[in-house]
Amino acid sequence: MTGTFSEIWVYLSASPLLGLTVTLVAYQGAYWIYRKAKMNPLANPVAISVAVLVALLWFTDTPYPVYFEGAQFVHFLLGPATVALAVPLYANLGNLMKNLLPLGGALIAGSLTAAVTAVGIGWALGASRETLLSLAPKSATAPIAMGVAEKLGGLPSLTGVLVVTTGILGAVLARGTLNLLRIHDHAVRGFAVGVAAHGIGTARAFQVSETMGAFAGLAMGLNGLLTAFLFPLLLKLWGG
Repeated sequence: MTGTFSEIWVYLSASPLLGLTVTLVAYQGAYWIYRKAKMNPLANPVAISVAVLVALLWFTDTPYPVYFEGAQFVHFLLGPATVALAVPLYANLGNLMKNLLPLGGALIAGSLTAAVTAVGIGWALGASRETLLSLAPKSATAPIAMGVAEKLGGLPSLTGVLVVTTGILGAVLARGTLNLLRIHDHAVRGFAVGVAAHGIGTARAFQVSETMGAFAGLAMGLNGLLTAFLFPLLLKLWGG
């Protein structure tokens, strides 16, 4: 049976669309579990689908580049999906303008706190300079965070893993944390999730409400810009 499966997999792996198909099937299965769990954040579909894909690639001994040859089509859609966030944001433009000043303060505080705590904990545990520089931008969206890490002298691949991990943890822990802090306003909750957990957190926010998703998308975009412009400057001031 194992030999037959291996032969079938070798045949299918020749198709560049295999990665795309496996990714979509894994996510749909994970989302089905998520819905059956009544959208419990612990059953995060991204976390489940990542675990399934990692196990599948390991079990079949498939190199990541082979998988990504097909999965890159999903990767391409990240750009249009991010731009599409402007639609619900425009619908909430009035609410945004009324809260411009506090949101700006929250953005700076949240971005710096995420970076300082990550780098501080890494430094306390004896992490190398490369690792610390990879940790700093981990709360920005993946393309920006990886680019910033490379510019700073960090490891983009490590940053990519940290970004995904941060997003999953943020999506899982956000609701309980914000409830514990008695923060119930959807705009505030969304902005906090967007700053801390970028795209994965934003996707979770849209499942709650359009307002929460719009403010999460705004926070994700602004945090990415702040990370790209501010972190290299801070490194220079620090003596890097």
